[in-house]
Amino acid sequence: MSKISAQLVFAVTVIIVSSQLALAAPKETDQPNIDQIKGRKIFAKHCAGCHGPEGKGDGYLLLGPDPANLTRPTTKKNPDALLLQTIHEGKPNMPSWKGRLSEDESRAVLAYIRALKK
Repeated sequence: MSKISAQLVFAVTVIIVSSQLALAAPKETDQPNIDQIKGRKIFAKHCAGCHGPEGKGDGYLLLGPDPANLTRPTTKKNPDALLLQTIHEGKPNMPSWKGRLSEDESRAVLAYIRALKK
């Protein structure tokens, strides 16, 4: 076989293997999971007033200026533990939710926040 034929066989093999891996890879979906659905309801009831309906920090500013824009990359980079701590303990202009939300409800809100689009 010539050098070109060997390269062609190699290229075809790479394409076949790559396509098989792509088919086997889990597909990302825009469909929300159960926690995100539950979290969206809790967020709408307790959080959207300040953070806005889409989490962009454009709510009514009930407790003071500058509620966090939860769609910003800096928020997305924060670890879950830090965001859960913020939900539980609050901030200077944000109330603590540890007495109002269960651990599961807080995690559902976090799942919803993680799913917010920029």
